[in-house]
Amino acid sequence: MKTPARTLSRLPRLSRAAAALLGASALAAQAQPAPAPGVNLYGLVDAGLEVVSNVNGRGSLTRMPSNTGTLPSRVGVRGSEDLGGGLRGVFTLEMGFAPDQGTSGQGGRLFGRQSYVGLAGPWGSVTLGRQYSMLYWSVFDADVIGPAVYAMGSLDAYVPNARADNSVAYRGTFGGWNVGAQYSTGRDTVNAGPSPVGTNCPGESGADSKACRQWSAMAKYDSAGWGMALAYDNQNGRTTAGPTDVVFGNLNSSSKSDSRLSANGYVKLGSVKVGGGLMRRDNEGDAVKPRSDLWYLGASYPITPALTLDGQWLTLRYKGADDYDATLLAARLAYSLSKRTALYAQVGHIRNDRLSAVSVSGGAAGSNPAAGGSQSGVNLGIRHSF
Repeated sequence: MKTPARTLSRLPRLSRAAAALLGASALAAQAQPAPAPGVNLYGLVDAGLEVVSNVNGRGSLTRMPSNTGTLPSRVGVRGSEDLGGGLRGVFTLEMGFAPDQGTSGQGGRLFGRQSYVGLAGPWGSVTLGRQYSMLYWSVFDADVIGPAVYAMGSLDAYVPNARADNSVAYRGTFGGWNVGAQYSTGRDTVNAGPSPVGTNCPGESGADSKACRQWSAMAKYDSAGWGMALAYDNQNGRTTAGPTDVVFGNLNSSSKSDSRLSANGYVKLGSVKVGGGLMRRDNEGDAVKPRSDLWYLGASYPITPALTLDGQWLTLRYKGADDYDATLLAARLAYSLSKRTALYAQVGHIRNDRLSAVSVSGGAAGSNPAAGGSQSGVNLGIRHSF
């Protein structure tokens, strides 16, 4: 593996200067608080400039990422109503958007990130609508980089986008334990579009009860100094009607599935947080490399109350198909101007094996290197939450 110094030496001059001045940046995604009584408007706008080297084996690409910076941009409305006896009615409507274009994310959905209504109480919550898979919630604390431009989403785009349409979900917290389960009758009503994980699998078919079903489950434990989580996510395909009927990802039969088993944990060592885990995948839609392991290990260090440095190592390993392996290094440095506004810099480097062409950047499509090519990226930006 190339050393960080040799990696940066291959970046364009502007990128090397930015990386040298600002290093790497990170703010891991933070859990959304429980809805307060009444209705609340909230959101986040994260925009910046990115330089990616060795695109298609040629020159560098300069752009504004659409999908994410340190965190994906979004606007939402959430609320709750006290129904008495500890029971509450709850809802969330949350849309994702591309700050560089002002367009809707998640395949153009109006509320593509979350759209649900339900009931909550001391026993937990039951909600219905478009919701996150339990896989997403399980990696929240162990993945210190979070859903950023150089992160786990570069190696497996589903993880930071693990949601499903037509879902019923339960989540409950009991002491330090957080448990949950979720089931979708048709996981992807909107097809690929600009969505990084669109599959054209609407399901809800009377002729095929298994078509496009998806389910997930999670058990998570958190204490003051450490935590661990175990989760499973399974997606069924659908049987296609002919050569023009395409299910993206080649899950062209409802008997085929794509599943992920996640085990992870974290520990707090003073002010430093260290997290890591394993994501084991069995994808029956991929005839060449159906089984893989995604390992990750990272740390977060607050240099000052306003300045945080995070870094992460990730490697994707295919069983019986080593030529498709890829390893990514990422780091971020974030400076908080206030509780709501922060400046950041991020750097990433990916090493692809002979037949792999994974981009270092999950910021937008169109930045892949040639097969077997290594690639580096630098992203500078600003984030504001409200």
